[in-house]
Amino acid sequence: MPKTPKPAENALDIPTESGSGYPSPFNEPCMDRVRRRLGDHFGLTDFGVNLVVLPPNVWSSQRHWHTTEDEFIYVLDGTPTLVTDAGETELQPGSVAGFAAGTEDGHHLINKTDKPVTVLEVGSRRPGDSCRYSDIDMQMVGRGQPDATFTRRDGEPY
Repeated sequence: MPKTPKPAENALDIPTESGSGYPSPFNEPCMDRVRRRLGDHFGLTDFGVNLVVLPPNVWSSQRHWHTTEDEFIYVLDGTPTLVTDAGETELQPGSVAGFAAGTEDGHHLINKTDKPVTVLEVGSRRPGDSCRYSDIDMQMVGRGQPDATFTRRDGEPY
């Protein structure tokens, strides 16, 4: 029987996972990313919450946007670089950014510094979400579903 979490815990006591589920070679810039899935730990289903640490020279993800999922980030520590269609913006602790569902402006964070970056990510979990990747020929249709997979934009699987 699964362990029921306490109503409150120290975020640093929640297990970590590293790496990326992207197909090679798209996974390489994200392989050292460390994520604590805080929302999953508590069984949340309406939205996800992740505590993410990006070591130096690591990306949060490939640059992407969602068809039905809103995303929000809050920088806790370090100075990540936010990359969007508008260019690059250096963020500081306390910086926030939001990305509305369906807005075709791919985004991601890159840690260009020599110190770790810590970010809180929040995202809705709307059914039928698809993820599009701005700089590469990749998409994920049916994100969060058991049969979701990465494909090229024409639907050909990787």
